[in-house]
Amino acid sequence: MISYHQALQALLAHAQRLAHEPCSLGESLGRVLAQDVASPMALPSFDHAAMDGYALCAHEPLLAGSEHDVSGSQAAGDAARASSGRAWEIMTGARLPDGLDAVVAVERTQLLATAEDGTPKRIRLLDPLAVGANVRYAGSDVAMGATVVHAGTRIEPAQVMLLAALGVTRVSVVRQPRVAIICTGKELQADPTRPLAAECIHNSNGPYLLAALSAAGTRVVSCDTVDDTAHTYARAVARARDAGVDLIISTGAVSMGRYDFVPDTLGELGAELLFHKVAIRPGKPLLAASLRDGPLVMALPGTPMAVAAGFRFFITPLLRALAGQGGELTRYALLDTPQQPKPGLRHFLRARLQQAPDGRLHASLLRQQQPFRIQPFAQADAWVVLPEDAGDGAAGTLVEIASLQPDQPFTMAAHCGADHQDMSP
Repeated sequence: MISYHQALQALLAHAQRLAHEPCSLGESLGRVLAQDVASPMALPSFDHAAMDGYALCAHEPLLAGSEHDVSGSQAAGDAARASSGRAWEIMTGARLPDGLDAVVAVERTQLLATAEDGTPKRIRLLDPLAVGANVRYAGSDVAMGATVVHAGTRIEPAQVMLLAALGVTRVSVVRQPRVAIICTGKELQADPTRPLAAECIHNSNGPYLLAALSAAGTRVVSCDTVDDTAHTYARAVARARDAGVDLIISTGAVSMGRYDFVPDTLGELGAELLFHKVAIRPGKPLLAASLRDGPLVMALPGTPMAVAAGFRFFITPLLRALAGQGGELTRYALLDTPQQPKPGLRHFLRARLQQAPDGRLHASLLRQQQPFRIQPFAQADAWVVLPEDAGDGAAGTLVEIASLQPDQPFTMAAHCGADHQDMSP
């Protein structure tokens, strides 16, 4: 049995970055950039007014009380005009007329004269005015040629806004990983529309992995449910290989029981074993292997929280590596529930978060942490990670936390009846 970090290092050493492909900006949300994006233009592309008011030439500072004739009006979208050095009425976002270099807000002026149609003809300044006042200069947001989004960035709505403002219509993104899911167990009933047989259970691992992988930006090629025989599992692996997947995730049949056939079957298929059994809870029997023709295999124990922990703390880092992304930021919270974890194991525990008045995050462990229990996972806000050498943890201990799903912000939604207690493993 190896440590979590040793296992993760062995797994990531076999992660080969996926190829890139072109993608329209409109379809890029959630995709990972494969190449840096350099700005094709300056942003803003011209000097313009930051507010409604009057544009003036303030090369020599203008004094409060000074009066100025207004030559015309400039709205957003109007072409460039010559100012002849005189003031112009101007609207937010409008290009400054040539020769003018400052804008005074309309409310900081006194209107002295208007034309018959009501347009301003002469104003008085209520405050001094200097060059650059209320002007947004060309390139002040983005300089032409500057790198605006780096490779490895997951494209979110903010990046879409920036790239659209720069006129970028296509980007190079990492190809989505192709994943196959294989759930083992003759007790699993894959079709939820059928009456549940007395000896069966609904398959929850498959739908969970399908949802989690889809949310992580992967392409799930298949999701098979097979019985407890080696040959049906081998056939499912063969179908996944023929489909050209990058990763096979299986659940169940990976421990040491008479029906735990996955390790031997993968060996018979010529897979290179990367590790089997990791010092973690839940999910200790977890196995990773590499098939000769390329696909990696992550074989997870069948209990629901072993699947959830295996996905979050092994498959998520693997998917990031395939996309050319670095590791996630480590975040921390203060533990409100005293713990006495078993030494030598890394514990992944479900917790609720609360923000104290001083702004610090607190984590309270949910009452039932047994790996077969699903409801506490649905009530949780985050994972609490206790390392192998954590020792006894009193209330107030700073602990590592992770979001329930990758690239997901922490939430602290209220749950009626959420229950907490000291849950020492």
